[in-house]
Amino acid sequence: MDVKVLGPLTVDEQGISIVPTAAKPRQILALLAMQSDHVVTVPTLMEEIWGEHIPRSAATTLQTYVLQLRRKLAAALEGGPGRQAKDVLVTRHGGYLLQVQPGVVDLQEFEQLKASGRSAHESGDHRAASDLLGRALGLWQGPALVDVRIGGVLELEVLRLEEDRMAALELRLDSDLRLGRHTEIVPELRVLMARHPMHESFCSQLMTALHRSGSAWRALEEYQRLRDTLVDELGLEPSARIQRLHQAILNADPNLDLDDAHAGAGR
Repeated sequence: MDVKVLGPLTVDEQGISIVPTAAKPRQILALLAMQSDHVVTVPTLMEEIWGEHIPRSAATTLQTYVLQLRRKLAAALEGGPGRQAKDVLVTRHGGYLLQVQPGVVDLQEFEQLKASGRSAHESGDHRAASDLLGRALGLWQGPALVDVRIGGVLELEVLRLEEDRMAALELRLDSDLRLGRHTEIVPELRVLMARHPMHESFCSQLMTALHRSGSAWRALEEYQRLRDTLVDELGLEPSARIQRLHQAILNADPNLDLDDAHAGAGR
């Protein structure tokens, strides 16, 4: 089985898609895929599908949706190595579980690569960190579950995933800066700031990259753009951290420059 949730939902068995077109069974499969190899309780599935307005017939209807998914699974498994649909979409006490093999869920691969990348970053191995985090981010094919109607449960899962994605991206960019790749990442950071105009970490990284690329005046422009946006939208000044960076650029602080040893490591 091949399971992907970092973008459109795809769940293939022997090359055959088992993703239903109907919205509610699709939601159920999406939630089971997000929680692969873990039991998703019946109340959680009901909450995802119906929210606070769970009908009296919910239990029976949920069983019908699960049966529909198993029928698609059975058709895909036909002629395969002896597994049955109930061995893949498993009934457990109080819920259901999507049983998969290791390494077939893009979400699990993302989380493993992200954790390894974070460890490499913390240990100072920024070349490995950049590579691992770049591979993790490369698994994303768009917003998570972009083609699934999501309820309250999946909404929180997707939000958590997006936060994880942003955190991995910040770490990868930080490693690239430490490797002396400031010129290469300026275009990417400009796009990120256009999409997230109040994101102080991306702005800080862009200012640093521009300063090291010999464009201190552009770095100061980015700070002013961020400040104007924060003041206009939220009535807030930039954080003390980015204000200190702004002042350091104004003062041409040599501590902002990358030393030759680190610059060489990025080549």
